[in-house]
Amino acid sequence: MAAGNSEASRVFSPYRAAGFISNHVPLALQVRGTENFVTTAVGKTFHIYNCLKLNLLFVGEIQEDNIDLIANHGEYTVTAASKTIKLWKRGKLIKQFEKHKSNIVFMLPFGEHIVSADESNLVNIWSVQDLDVYLTLPFSKNDFELTTALHPSTYLNKIVFGSRQGHMQLWNVKTGKLVYEFNGWSEPIVVLEQAPAIDVAAVGLESGKIVLHNLKYDETLMSFMQEFGPVTSISFRTDNVPLMATGSTSGHVALWDLEKRKVHSCLRDCHSGSVTGMKFLQNQPLMITSGQDNSLKLWIFDNSDGSGRLLKSRTGHSKPPTSVRFYGSSGHIILSAALDRSLRYMSTIRDEQSCEFSQGSLIKISKNLGLRVEDLKLPPITDVDSDPTRSSDWDNVVTCHSGSSVVRTWRLQNRCIGKNSLGKELKKLHGSIAVVARISSCGNFVIVGYSTGFIEKFNLQSGIHRGSFIEANNKAHIKSVKGVVTDSANLLVVSGSSDKTIKYWDFKSHKFISSQELEFPIRQLVLHRDSSLMAVALDDFTVKIIDIDTKRMVRNFVGHQHSITDIAFSPDARWLITAAMDTSIRLWDLPSARLLDCFLVDSPVTSFSFSPTGDFLATCHLDDIGVYLWSNKSLYKDLYLSPLPKDFVPRRANLPTTIITDDESVATIGETTPIDIKEPEETQTADESLPEQISNEIITLSALPASRWRNLLDLKLIKERNKPKEPPQKPKAAPFFLPTIPGLEPKFDTSQAEDTAHESRVVSTNIFYEKTRFQMLLEESAKSRNYDAVMDLLKEMSPSAIDVELRSVAPEVGGNVDMMEMMLDFFKYRMKDGRDYELVQSYIGLFLKLHGKQIASEPKLRQQAEDIVEINRNGWLRCQELINQSTCLINYFKSATL
Repeated sequence: MAAGNSEASRVFSPYRAAGFISNHVPLALQVRGTENFVTTAVGKTFHIYNCLKLNLLFVGEIQEDNIDLIANHGEYTVTAASKTIKLWKRGKLIKQFEKHKSNIVFMLPFGEHIVSADESNLVNIWSVQDLDVYLTLPFSKNDFELTTALHPSTYLNKIVFGSRQGHMQLWNVKTGKLVYEFNGWSEPIVVLEQAPAIDVAAVGLESGKIVLHNLKYDETLMSFMQEFGPVTSISFRTDNVPLMATGSTSGHVALWDLEKRKVHSCLRDCHSGSVTGMKFLQNQPLMITSGQDNSLKLWIFDNSDGSGRLLKSRTGHSKPPTSVRFYGSSGHIILSAALDRSLRYMSTIRDEQSCEFSQGSLIKISKNLGLRVEDLKLPPITDVDSDPTRSSDWDNVVTCHSGSSVVRTWRLQNRCIGKNSLGKELKKLHGSIAVVARISSCGNFVIVGYSTGFIEKFNLQSGIHRGSFIEANNKAHIKSVKGVVTDSANLLVVSGSSDKTIKYWDFKSHKFISSQELEFPIRQLVLHRDSSLMAVALDDFTVKIIDIDTKRMVRNFVGHQHSITDIAFSPDARWLITAAMDTSIRLWDLPSARLLDCFLVDSPVTSFSFSPTGDFLATCHLDDIGVYLWSNKSLYKDLYLSPLPKDFVPRRANLPTTIITDDESVATIGETTPIDIKEPEETQTADESLPEQISNEIITLSALPASRWRNLLDLKLIKERNKPKEPPQKPKAAPFFLPTIPGLEPKFDTSQAEDTAHESRVVSTNIFYEKTRFQMLLEESAKSRNYDAVMDLLKEMSPSAIDVELRSVAPEVGGNVDMMEMMLDFFKYRMKDGRDYELVQSYIGLFLKLHGKQIASEPKLRQQAEDIVEINRNGWLRCQELINQSTCLINYFKSATL
């Protein structure tokens, strides 16, 4: 996934991709102290999770190619994509190795080196520190085609290579010589894993056979046969329990008792696809697995018989989603249904809250019937609708399923399937397929449209059939129903069909009211209840807007070049968003009936939903398992959208990635999860981490403590309060000819004993007329019109010293009117710049308190003061605007987390 192009769309900016956990690349386990971390590949980037909680900690940067291999080397994460190997630290790129000329097939961390082999059967052994190739080993594909490698424990400078021919070779990588060749087996070696016992390695073969082989004596100690497919991964328990786990392409994990040399137990259906990676945690009865089904699972072996059970999991859709819808009015919950026969709950705020809706005790049923869990799930969901009105009372989500006439209910509060199967007992529906289901605005009823033209009404609480909408032939429509909507007052039901008609029905009596004939078959209906505007997508790739109160067509939008897949209104009904199979997403302005935005995506949108709060657009795409979030720029940026010209050529926007896009959207619509996307390598100081001033359009504060400026106006009062109640007693002094150092204990001062003889005791009168360092710096800065040095000096001073310097610019204390004018000019300069806002305000307050009368009496000083008042007013208005904006965002985030 490439980084999103925020300029392709005028309104939407790529924000984040959700639902990605793992893919076909085996996981990598990293141990740092007492913590365990697991790394999984996700397309062109990788994720690092904490093993115990499965919290996402880091997300790697986007690469040019998809990641093929992942490994860990000390504190580094090593990834191989195509011909390039990169080293990362906490998601940040550190180094890269580009000496391979073909795609890399495996990597093996080895001491301070990494062993890597490519498709040309060439092995490079290179140093991590300087990226120099230490040794190159060419192999012949006909005799020894490399598949995997292993560094046996205690074998100094030795590497064992496995081949597709079934042989193994032991090489000394320091001398570059072949030490020993094992006859092996006459089938491909796919996995090599070190056993807890020295000299013993586990060899996984493509046929499903696992061999424990003694490398020292070239003897097979024991062998096992995995009946459910080739071996994909091997791992050993290291907590003094002699167990070996092997993964398979069918998703099962077999556990072998090495003492009894037989099967110990089996974890069936760990993953719906191949078990790509599997590791036992060091000295713990915990095992983590990853699979092609986009999931990461943690298993614990604490049952009485020593078998394992699922402890935690992070999962996503294993097949492309077909429907995605926002739930409720908060705008941070998404319901997504996919071809993997699952319904999922997704959170846009905390990704770890995402989960799959339970469909019952399928695991227990599968064990009793001997069937796979996937075979017991409901058919793929084709349509989803929800309503939060009665969510605490009964089921509030309904779904239609492929090839089924039954509409199932779900309860979002419990994240599980409901108790009702709507339409199951109606004989007239046999052979029909439920196409669309909509919950009424009161949350009590469900209106269901069928492929045979029937429209039925059910009670959502009890599941009882409450009536049929019939006009002619005992049906509502002649052909398949494509859309059903109800108004906000439960007075009207509107239905659309592929027979080109829109019909209006009375909600309570189910009687036919009227109908409208269109020119082309209808594909979809969407109603904005508050405005009574209904969008109708037709087979001629156009969208019509109908006012259901007046039953008149008010808008007609033409522009798509292929079938429309989904339509949605903005929360205020000013925008209409449409997507089609021509890979375009269009935004229409309803009041002006003009196209405001249009952009293309790589893969056609199959379904999308606009957030009820208007902050996100969620999309799912053809042959893509992710759900993509696009932020609405109009919420945090002033947009002046003019209609697009007729000759406008849309640009292609890359899909959002799992990294939050570095755009203006991050500053306003932020991810509130505790995910650290990028952590700096070392702790930075304040000066290094942020620039002093980003732009003159904002106001920044100083980094000084409040005690340095807050009490400037109250120094006199503070000194009065701090006066001692009793006069300080003079400490006992030494004889006058012996100088002392003041302190708790009198000490003799001998540092200037030698210099006193050469110093003159005559006091120069010039010191009474010398300017202070501050005054001289002020005059120099006034000439260059750069007062940064003056501000830096004031920052170093204590409040008392600042008070003295500001007093000294007056004529009666040694200054003059010109110096006071320079001081006012300094204030103007700093206020226009917008830096150190609170410091400048406190200095101005003190200066006016000390010299207010004199400023009022001098015309040029009075003019300077008036300019400062005007600048201060404008600056405060700008500051107040920024504060109000930030306050609104904070209130939004607080309300979103409730």
